Amino acid sequence: MHDKKSNIPAPPFKTLFTHPALLLGFGFGSGLIKPGPGTWGTLLGLALFVPLLLWSETAAWIVFILSVLFGSWICGKAADIVGVHDHGGIVWDEFAGIWLVLLCLPEQTPWMWLCAFVAFRLFDIFKPWPINWADSKVHGGTGIMLDDLLAGGMAIGIIWAIHISLNLLF
Repeated sequence: MHDKKSNIPAPPFKTLFTHPALLLGFGFGSGLIKPGPGTWGTLLGLALFVPLLLWSETAAWIVFILSVLFGSWICGKAADIVGVHDHGGIVWDEFAGIWLVLLCLPEQTPWMWLCAFVAFRLFDIFKPWPINWADSKVHGGTGIMLDDLLAGGMAIGIIWAIHISLNLLF
């Protein structure tokens, strides 16, 4: 298996339907969009999750927990099939990461959803410690998932810190 820096292309769209791990791992095709498959995957994850979250927070938590429980298998299997560890087109981890942030927002508003998207993408792209440690040291599907969950956790921390600070000032 090659590392994620490999030049192995993403599979064709029709190939995603040959295995559920490919269809889910590549975010129903959003991970095939260039440039920035992680950004497109995050956008689709946000668009799919916000209506569920607004309908039922309990259902949203259940979907999130299931996404994490099965995410290591989904990402690991998709990586095995395409032969690249953490291929850039595998975006199930972005789904789980943005879902975590959305669940933990101070309030559910379009402004907060935008903040969630931007903060999560910045942490996922730049990978400060400990995200970069998890990205390089934890292998397999668990490693693919872990760095995005950490990015989500850090995004939550920043959003809440800014939210609390603004409420104290104003």
